[in-house]
Amino acid sequence: MITKQEVENAQEVWGQGVVHIGTLESDKTQCDSYTKSFVNERYDFDNKEVLFKPTKAAMKQFRIDKEGAISYFIGDNSKYTEDKGFALQPWTKVRFENSALILEENRALAMGNYFFTDTNGIETKVEYTFGYIKTNNGTLKIDVHHSSLPFNVVESV
Repeated sequence: MITKQEVENAQEVWGQGVVHIGTLESDKTQCDSYTKSFVNERYDFDNKEVLFKPTKAAMKQFRIDKEGAISYFIGDNSKYTEDKGFALQPWTKVRFENSALILEENRALAMGNYFFTDTNGIETKVEYTFGYIKTNNGTLKIDVHHSSLPFNVVESV
């Protein structure tokens, strides 16, 4: 059975990875290498199509392959011209607040808000649903990643 602690650990490592990508922006080779490794370690693209719907994507908002995910994090891909590199912000911290978890033997789902802190200390709130699969070696890999900015209701007078 996947535990709450395993999901929280996976979330912590994911957040640290996103922050680290931003610290590498000035060294393109190292940034590319680390981001590819990050996506390989955190996502299950090597075994299947991953349902990846990133926050700031409108033209190609659904990414089911590794190339689309990497592009979202660091940009510079002619197939995904809207990508500017979400992880290159840079962010200084990522904090998860799980609203609900579904924990099963080899699968877990987490839904809630995560908060990305920029270099001015300002947090951006993003809604997410992540699906995790437990691999044969016991690590959790993401196979569903959906995130979006909260709906903004503007009331008319």
